[in-house]
Amino acid sequence: MIGLFAAAEAFSTLEKTAVSLKTKAALGRLLPPWTVYRGLLPTVFRSAGMGTMIGMIPGAGSDIAAYVAYNEARRFSKTPENYGKGEITAVAACEAGANGCTGGALLTMLTLGIPGDAVTAIMLGALTLQGLQPGPLLFQEHANLVFTLFVGMLFCYAVMVFMSFGAMRILGRVLQVPRSILTPAILALCIVGTYALNNSMFDVYIMLAAGVVGYFMQKWGFPASPIVLALIMGPMAEANFRRALSLSGGSYDFLYTRPITVVLLTAAILTLAVPLIRSLLRFRG
Repeated sequence: MIGLFAAAEAFSTLEKTAVSLKTKAALGRLLPPWTVYRGLLPTVFRSAGMGTMIGMIPGAGSDIAAYVAYNEARRFSKTPENYGKGEITAVAACEAGANGCTGGALLTMLTLGIPGDAVTAIMLGALTLQGLQPGPLLFQEHANLVFTLFVGMLFCYAVMVFMSFGAMRILGRVLQVPRSILTPAILALCIVGTYALNNSMFDVYIMLAAGVVGYFMQKWGFPASPIVLALIMGPMAEANFRRALSLSGGSYDFLYTRPITVVLLTAAILTLAVPLIRSLLRFRG
């Protein structure tokens, strides 16, 4: 993931550095007018709903929610060619999806005892150490604790808003750092961060190779988000598929005899088929 996104973007910036060594960006008004916010509301509500639903899926996390929300916002947009160039709707979609994921992950952890991401997994362990078992009884026997968690989450969002306003102008100055300085710093952080994961140079080589692949994907117009989804969700899908086969005695009938499975598979097939059909009709037209 570091290679596909951070390193690939750094390689792309290195190519542009020969043309322009410094980004000319003037910091003016920090907050857009209300008319801009009003146009973002449909995207924000749609992306927040998607993020909440994705947060309920065990192991998905905010990264997946942000990528899916971005992709759907681009699909609904009338100007998808502006995505990847600082489109404000894309930024709103990613942030709304990632933040909506928090509530969904917390909901499944408290009601079912199933963590939606790494943070709720840590919270689940903390509750268990305190002798509290997440589930429906938690709301009946320890309602004060549950509502304290909800109030704490709202408080964190409020603090995050004020901190963002305070740091907005400072962070905006990053745009004025010469690319000849910023790009090597990004590459150095990519290498250090990758090596620190397992203290292995092999990981660094994998990151650099993925960065080269991501660089050419950018040049040829291929999005990197599906690869990240496959890397994260692929092992989970394989493990659960093998578990389902084991429970069914090696039979595949659970794919078409269970109502929930049929609905989810139908939705997945339609998600893949509808864009292909639209492209075919547009091509024939």
